Amino acid sequence: MTMSNKINFSHKSISNNDIKVVSEVLKSGWLTHGKYTKLFEKEFSRFVNSKYAVTVNSCTAGLHLSCLALEIKKGDEVILPAMSHTATAHAIEYTGAKPVFVDIKNDLSGNIDPKVIESKINKKTKAIIIVHMSGFACDMREILKICKNYKLKLVEDCAHGLGTFFEKKHVGNFGISGCFSFYPTKHITTGEGGMIISNNKKFIKKIRQLKAFGIDTDIKNRKIPGLYNVKSLGYNYRMTDFQASIGYHQLLRFKENLLIRKRNARIYEKYLASTKIKFKRFNEDCSYFIYQIFVKNRNKLIKLLKKKDIGTSIHYATPIPLFDYYKKYNLKKDNFKNSIFYSKQSISLPVHHQINKKHIKEVSKIILNFLKVK
Repeated sequence: MTMSNKINFSHKSISNNDIKVVSEVLKSGWLTHGKYTKLFEKEFSRFVNSKYAVTVNSCTAGLHLSCLALEIKKGDEVILPAMSHTATAHAIEYTGAKPVFVDIKNDLSGNIDPKVIESKINKKTKAIIIVHMSGFACDMREILKICKNYKLKLVEDCAHGLGTFFEKKHVGNFGISGCFSFYPTKHITTGEGGMIISNNKKFIKKIRQLKAFGIDTDIKNRKIPGLYNVKSLGYNYRMTDFQASIGYHQLLRFKENLLIRKRNARIYEKYLASTKIKFKRFNEDCSYFIYQIFVKNRNKLIKLLKKKDIGTSIHYATPIPLFDYYKKYNLKKDNFKNSIFYSKQSISLPVHHQINKKHIKEVSKIILNFLKVK
């Protein structure tokens, strides 16, 4: 079977007007701390219904800053899921603290298993970082209960979660912070970039200082140019204003694009429901960053789809504790059985707003034919 058109795994929602605005920002000469940074933060806060939002240059930076603002340091431990991008664990490592990995649930969500979390808590545990994998919200009731009982801080990795809700509340609002990603494959993109949200004024003030060298006064609030104080060891984790302009305009269109993603997820389910293929059933509160299916001989299917000009990906092909860097903790594979299954059988299919029913039907047909002859 030959595809009529190439289907990319992801699609950037960048219009000609977005490019025009970037050009205007570049010509203005005001490339950081500009009006679009403020607009983007304000609109993002409105979209997710948080009190505060702060732009950063990546979700990784957001996670790192969150750990720093919580004063996590060497000798501390932070619990996180074994299944995520390595950035989630790196953010903990940067502080000198120890990441403590927990297996995921056996429900195809890819989310941390609350039942395992408690067994990993000790006197050194200071926080939990959860990941809303592929757009499905974690079990926030159980996780919040654990945080309350053990007085632990909660940070949410929402890299996949723009548009994800749990009981009518947008993810990122349950913990002290929520960190979002605007990497090119994400729902909206700024090239590289991220956002931190919080409902804690004191915490967000600390974040703003830490992301800009520890400087205590924003450039536009300085009575004398160049006059400021440095009150902490900070970093240069800022986003440019032209990046913010791209993110801002995509966010204005995002509700419509999110509806299309959900529609596409329903169509996949329609074509695949009667098969032996495993997948998470449709959930209205999922953002559908990706659409995952789980099959044996996954790599062969990926190669076949590639031949047919269909883009796919894997999220993620290796649980974090199995990477060479993290083998220093001497963790047993048996502790991560669900994560290993997830990593070996999952395929992320295109679900973005530029594909339609015809595309999904063709993709599904190739998958179904593969299952018959493999």
